[in-house]
Amino acid sequence: MLLFVGGPLDGRVEIRAARHGEPLPTITHVHLHDGPKVVHRYDLQELPGQAGVYTLRPPVRRPARDESVAD
Repeated sequence: MLLFVGGPLDGRVEIRAARHGEPLPTITHVHLHDGPKVVHRYDLQELPGQAGVYTLRPPVRRPARDESVAD
């Protein structure tokens, strides 16, 4: 059983059959809508037994480009 915490998948529970193998260490969720593409990444934290929690990875903050400085 996999539980998602945070972001657009918050609260989702996935029952994963053993035939699908081990869950991926990171899942990328891409949301397409009328605006720009929104990407969320979830990292797996395994729990004892056959459960795991995918937790939303914090967003990466990129410094804004300073338009006042000439290239």
